[in-house]
Amino acid sequence: MKTQATGIEGVSVPAKVFTDQAAYLDTVYKGISGDVIRQAIKAMGNNRALFLRLLEVDSANLSRVFKKKHLGRTDTEEVLDTLRIYREAVRIFESHEVARDWLSSPLRALSDRAPEELCDTFEGRSLVRAKLRKIEQGDFS
Repeated sequence: MKTQATGIEGVSVPAKVFTDQAAYLDTVYKGISGDVIRQAIKAMGNNRALFLRLLEVDSANLSRVFKKKHLGRTDTEEVLDTLRIYREAVRIFESHEVARDWLSSPLRALSDRAPEELCDTFEGRSLVRAKLRKIEQGDFS
């Protein structure tokens, strides 16, 4: 899977959405399709639990989300922001597998919570981003 030139392989969101604020906001206002959710789950190692928390739905209702032509702004932004974190983790760790493992592993620096557990809130995603920046700078504490 590639992330740099093509965004996230298998996820039909243009790469510029992850690097260009205007493209990101335009996509948020238009809304992503439910099919993007299905693609994102697959790209992130079939991590349905993350998207159930992110979208605040139960497993039975996730299939309804998959059928939506356009998600609302809040859901779209939370999903895109989470995908940005995943993309950043892949870039830093240079591996999808390592990025997925890191996102699902409890970290002492995050009060023994896995980074993906924090992706369902803005503040949580900010903490995860800050931790990724520290790792990128060589601080693994």
